[in-house]
Amino acid sequence: MASRHLTILTGASRGMGFAMAQQLLEAGHDLLCLSRKPNDALTALAAKHGRKCEQWPQDLGRAEAAAARLSTWLREQDPADIASVTLINNAGLIPHIAPVGEIPAAALAEAMRVDLEAPMLLAGAFLGATRSWKARRKVLNISSGLGRRAMASQAAYCAAKAGMDHFTRCVALEQALEDNGARVCSLAPGVIDTDMQVQLRSADAASFPDVGSFRGMKDKGALTSPDEAARRVLAFPAREDFGKEPVADVRG
Repeated sequence: MASRHLTILTGASRGMGFAMAQQLLEAGHDLLCLSRKPNDALTALAAKHGRKCEQWPQDLGRAEAAAARLSTWLREQDPADIASVTLINNAGLIPHIAPVGEIPAAALAEAMRVDLEAPMLLAGAFLGATRSWKARRKVLNISSGLGRRAMASQAAYCAAKAGMDHFTRCVALEQALEDNGARVCSLAPGVIDTDMQVQLRSADAASFPDVGSFRGMKDKGALTSPDEAARRVLAFPAREDFGKEPVADVRG
């Protein structure tokens, strides 16, 4: 009987991604992590729990190669041994915080590649390579409330996350037509105390009109810790109704 639970996770080396990787290993999952740099603590934790943790140093601004490698890697696995397989697209970045006309074209392009193109390519590779598997298949895309709320000086990030939400809706319709279609969800994880929040709070108020709200959330203790955010996020794919709503929010 298949008993292995496999999770592919991007952005696993720090922040909420690192917390999710730790919690998944502790829960008995095997991991494939795609991050700019491997994290030795995950290797040690996997050994402690007798789990597999493969880490690929990967620039997700160049995701076409990563998607091809993922497709090949998945086709080399033994699906008869796998009870569930999940892709979590967690990696993301915010370019220089300023009106779009003041951001270099290369920085905008890089943000869109990491925040939207990479999740799309990896999801396509994942779904294609596992289409014949009997295992439960899931795709969890980490979105943001900014994908559902416009904000000045956040055009690239807002657009990418809005695109991720609608991409997920489309994939959900496609997978509903499959015999063992994957369940998919684009999930806003709440406001988390990570390096991204530091970047937002440190922005120049003259270029970022909403900087005060981000500073206020920190001052009021309204940010969720990476560990708690990871627990809330990972509770979603464990739910029986996961994917019923392709776009969701942990606060909803």
